[in-house]
Amino acid sequence: MTFRRTIRVALFSAIAAAVTALSASPGPALASDAQQMCTGDAMRLCGHEIPNVQRITACMHKQRANVSAGCRAVMDRDNTPRRRAAAGE
Repeated sequence: MTFRRTIRVALFSAIAAAVTALSASPGPALASDAQQMCTGDAMRLCGHEIPNVQRITACMHKQRANVSAGCRAVMDRDNTPRRRAAAGE
């Protein structure tokens, strides 16, 4: 494996982990959905935070207004259980 390919794999892995961390309790389908919908946004908006997963996740939350509609839908869906728990429902 070349150095360049190793770097690309590491970057993709960091972004995938951060995107998966956006969900409250990621199941395999949810994690895959989040990864598919948000990876491009993570690279575009938060690529400067790679490989720090926590910083990518924080950046994605800060950049929420700038993410694609699909990624925002995943983020909204994933945050619904958190909002209900915070409201005591």
